[in-house]
Amino acid sequence: MEPADFILPLFIVPGEGIRKPISSMPPQCQLSVDAAVEECREIKDLGIGGVILFGLPESKDDEASGAYADDGIVPRAIRAIKREIPDLLIITDVCNCEYTSHGHCGKIVNGDVDNDATLEWLAAGALSHVKAGADIVAPSDMMDGRVGAIRKRLDENGYTNTPILAYSAKFASVFYGPFREAADSAPQFGDRRSYQMDPANGREAMKEIELDLEEGADMIMVKPALPYLDLIRQARDRFDVPISAYQVSGEYSMIMAAAQNGWIDEERAMIESLTSIRRAGADFILTYFAKPMARLLG
Repeated sequence: MEPADFILPLFIVPGEGIRKPISSMPPQCQLSVDAAVEECREIKDLGIGGVILFGLPESKDDEASGAYADDGIVPRAIRAIKREIPDLLIITDVCNCEYTSHGHCGKIVNGDVDNDATLEWLAAGALSHVKAGADIVAPSDMMDGRVGAIRKRLDENGYTNTPILAYSAKFASVFYGPFREAADSAPQFGDRRSYQMDPANGREAMKEIELDLEEGADMIMVKPALPYLDLIRQARDRFDVPISAYQVSGEYSMIMAAAQNGWIDEERAMIESLTSIRRAGADFILTYFAKPMARLLG
């Protein structure tokens, strides 16, 4: 492993000079745009492969308007980072749950998420990120057909070479818990099981990956990572594309909480967990351990 194998998630919030600790994910913080730029300088100096940006808007509404506004929080952060660190790889999460007043990933029609109506939001959001300078867009909503809708919108606007990293095998997992605090994205009613995947259904994961690649995805993701090492391995054996895995908030927080209680060696647990993900077949890993791991490897 090397530092370039890791992508660090960053949570961007309105304001200036903000580094708000995420209590369930120490020492991770929500960052204002100016603080994110400073963080990205360090990330670049450490040789980390890049960042993935999640945005928390000034306000939320039923139409997720902040998710696809050209002056939204994520496009503002992209422009600021690219001005100061132009060669840092920026991936953006394309979803709506942080921007909707109800916390779901799509448009609500008659009490349910309307898959097809949501595709327009996702295509517009991806385009706004790429226009601002994003290098890769990563749809995480799990709506059917979203990769094709995004590919079509980007191609129509001249961004034929912008890669799509599809959250193809994203499971309805308990391990997302701390992320809800980090991204302020907990659903206000129900849950996301109708559009995220059943943890027991590994065969569906391979089918979803195949469909996303047919729609134009350039690389795929398995999320979470540790509970799904078998599916990372299956994907590696079946698909000749770059494969990523997301070591999600709950995986990170379990290690950090156990280490803070003296029950586990934090450094060894970090190394062993990331090694297992890489060994299973992931080409790169989204992880909150990116900075300490990079320092260790450096």
